[in-house]
Amino acid sequence: MSSTVAGLLQVGILLAVLAAVYKPFGDHMARVFTDKKHLAIERVIYRTVRVDPESEQRWPVYAVGVLGFSFVSIVLLYLIQRLQPLLPFDFGRGAVAPGIAFNTAISFVANTNWQSYVPELVMGHTVQMLGLTVQNFVSGAAGIAVAIALVRGFTRSATDRLGNFWVDLVRGTVRILLPVAFVFAIVLIALGVVQSLKSGVDVTNPDGSTSRIALAPAAGQEAIKELGTNGGGIFNANSAHPFENPNGSTNLIEIFLILLVPVCLTRTFGTLVGNRRQGYTLLSVMGVLWGAMLAVIWWAEAHPNGPAALLAGAATEGKEVRFGIAGSALFADTTTGTSTGAVNAAHDSLTGLGGGGTLLNMLFSEMTPGGVGTGLYSILVMAIIAVFLAGLMVGRTPEYLGKRLGRREVTTSAIAILAMPTLVLVGAGVAIMLPGTPGYLGNSGIHGWSEILYAYTSAANNNGSAFGGLTATSPWFESSLGIAMLLGRLVPITAVLCLAGSLAAQKKVPATSGTLPTQGPLFASLLTGTIVLVAALTFIPALALGPIAEALA
Repeated sequence: MSSTVAGLLQVGILLAVLAAVYKPFGDHMARVFTDKKHLAIERVIYRTVRVDPESEQRWPVYAVGVLGFSFVSIVLLYLIQRLQPLLPFDFGRGAVAPGIAFNTAISFVANTNWQSYVPELVMGHTVQMLGLTVQNFVSGAAGIAVAIALVRGFTRSATDRLGNFWVDLVRGTVRILLPVAFVFAIVLIALGVVQSLKSGVDVTNPDGSTSRIALAPAAGQEAIKELGTNGGGIFNANSAHPFENPNGSTNLIEIFLILLVPVCLTRTFGTLVGNRRQGYTLLSVMGVLWGAMLAVIWWAEAHPNGPAALLAGAATEGKEVRFGIAGSALFADTTTGTSTGAVNAAHDSLTGLGGGGTLLNMLFSEMTPGGVGTGLYSILVMAIIAVFLAGLMVGRTPEYLGKRLGRREVTTSAIAILAMPTLVLVGAGVAIMLPGTPGYLGNSGIHGWSEILYAYTSAANNNGSAFGGLTATSPWFESSLGIAMLLGRLVPITAVLCLAGSLAAQKKVPATSGTLPTQGPLFASLLTGTIVLVAALTFIPALALGPIAEALA
């Protein structure tokens, strides 16, 4: 069997499995957030934190809950890292340096999982499990909660209530992420992923010398790392490490976990708004862009233009032989099309066009299909912009799902969209001007610019992957990337919740003959064009100086 056929077979299996679980899992998530009953464990949690699960919140209160929970989580995670010598399973690794602890705390709370350190040398198992893995669950659940709050803005009428953030957070964790992660952690262990509380094992080399191979409770973190679109590896090599991702089967399972929640949330959306074709329309847009970028990255890596790669027959540098070009391209496209950032190959070693494809995936604002929750609310915001543009062209007041889109709705949508480009372009622009920056780059010239642009794109989009040539341990990069991650997460969330509150306060307006249909191929094409146009107008100059120039070189 040729590598191309094997790759196409992997894609076919992946799509078939996603199609099989799309309806049951999407409807399950819809039931989770409409169920009037609370599980026993949920009631215990509510009593412990003194939350009334029957009360509902206005959008400012809901937003304060999200922001407050995030800031408290950052402080706690920072302290856990700094106090590591007092914790069990620290293995003498000492307190995490202040800059790294600051950056890492923001990174994991913001669902980014950017890592400027070597995990198996810096973090003990307690910090990994109690600090980082917990955030992998709750940061993902917080994203789902915000998406559900926005959907309620469309489904509710003449109310100022969006639900209860604490209830949504607990349900997303207890009923969605925990059960699936538990099952797939066991599956990954059965397939060879390591799960150990030892720090490592000594092995004897052929020359008689001894080496130490690091061990960790990898399977437990690997499952939620992918399912929650987090991406931070428990080993430095991330999902390229054989202890995290040992074979082609685990590779395909991990890609499936990355896509599971973002894809099925479109079904949840359609179910909750009472029109599943609306969800199918969003899914088609996500699928077209995901598939298009997969084709670009796969083709670029299979048809390189460098002399060494031409002699090898493909761009094999930085890729694991057990995954090949197809498995690496599929993983790279999926992890950058979502806000995951896990990698099974070195993105810095991708061709100019292949690396540009992963970069453009993130510059689409992580909605192809995006992260858990973030992908859904991001594409809904872009749908509002698309409807607004269509309304301008025909001279009608835009409406979406029975809600009029006035100045407040469009303004909050614009803020949610413009936050990321502002952080990326300002951050990368300032970084490239600093005299000390060249000393932290693995490459000079156009690829050096690509490394910087990728770093700020990854941070502001809460992705977490990187072009590894950039050494991001300077005070400037630790602090600026941390701020980009924090603002890139919380500014859009605040704007989306304000949008949700404005929509919920409106009464539904009936559709008329002049209402733009927001289901079917016509609107899907309009929405796809809007996403591509916004990214192109914003980032083509920056891309032309980096990946485009590399691809044409």
